[in-house]
Amino acid sequence: MSEVYASRRTRLRERCNAAGSAAALVSRPANVRYLAGAAPQGAVLLLGRSEDLLVCSGPPDDRPGEGRPDESLRVHSLPHAGGDPAVAAADLLTAQGGDSLALEEHHLTMVRHRELRSVAPRLRLADLGCAVEQLRVVKDEEEISCLRIGAEIADQALGELLESILVGRTERHLALELERRLVDHGADGPAFTTSVATGPNSGRRGHRPTDRRVEEGDFLSVCLGAAYRGYRCEIGRTFVIGTSPADWQIELYDLVFAAQRAGREALAPGVACRDVDRAARQILDSAGYTEGLAVLTGHGVGLEIEEDPQLTPAAMGKLDACVPVTVEPGVHLPGRGGVRIDDTLVVRPEADGGPELLTITTKELLAL
Repeated sequence: MSEVYASRRTRLRERCNAAGSAAALVSRPANVRYLAGAAPQGAVLLLGRSEDLLVCSGPPDDRPGEGRPDESLRVHSLPHAGGDPAVAAADLLTAQGGDSLALEEHHLTMVRHRELRSVAPRLRLADLGCAVEQLRVVKDEEEISCLRIGAEIADQALGELLESILVGRTERHLALELERRLVDHGADGPAFTTSVATGPNSGRRGHRPTDRRVEEGDFLSVCLGAAYRGYRCEIGRTFVIGTSPADWQIELYDLVFAAQRAGREALAPGVACRDVDRAARQILDSAGYTEGLAVLTGHGVGLEIEEDPQLTPAAMGKLDACVPVTVEPGVHLPGRGGVRIDDTLVVRPEADGGPELLTITTKELLAL
């Protein structure tokens, strides 16, 4: 992997040089990990004039799931506790003879920015912008492999939960059990806070579990994900508890399923991101569910659970091959509940079989 990280840093350095900056300071944790292999708490990455440095407040942890720093990258640990690695990095660049530095201004606070200026007043500071996030959009096959393993873990945890008795258990209890199962099957941990929603709560995007108990006849919506070697996937399914689904539940489920399928089938290299959103959204709009729909149909995933591209009505840009995204339309009826179906897929050209589905738990409307 050392060559991979070095190549990523080279690509970023080329962008910086083209913009007139000889060095860059990367502080956003996911971006540090992408370029350095690990992102210890508070660490920053300095792409300097003479060498690249991972600047840490102390020795890097060696905990599973935290990653390991690229062996070809020198780690500089601050000698005293309480120091700011970003400020120290600017000082180190000055010692290297650097005269310009591109910063992730969208991540650094104003306080840290002022401290940087105070220790290195001669440095010309520029905005690095979202250059690293842009590099992260298209994944290599090693990254996709991590996402695929994470999806397998999430599928396994969800499948085991569906085989257990659910009636009478609380949303909070079920969410905690799912997160335990993720770790038991090899995940670093949950990719995000697991959502379990029952009855009138079902179908809500990002619902936080409560002490409401599962009842017969409820819709049960579950959204979870596994983090594996830092990479995060997502899966969401909706079921009916205890009895055969009511007619309105079947109708609503079939509608959301059709919307989700349309979104999945629209994924292809060169397709506009907003066209994927439109493919799913227009099915729900035409059925009269214009109000209350989520602001997005899906989003990219990777070292963070919500990355570019965004699949929204106003999204700019087009999809590339090897970009993992979610497709997650849903409908929530206040006081009754709703349906959400969520998959993680990788955009692939038609010649390679079209979009690769990573999350494979059945989307059939099951009565549990």
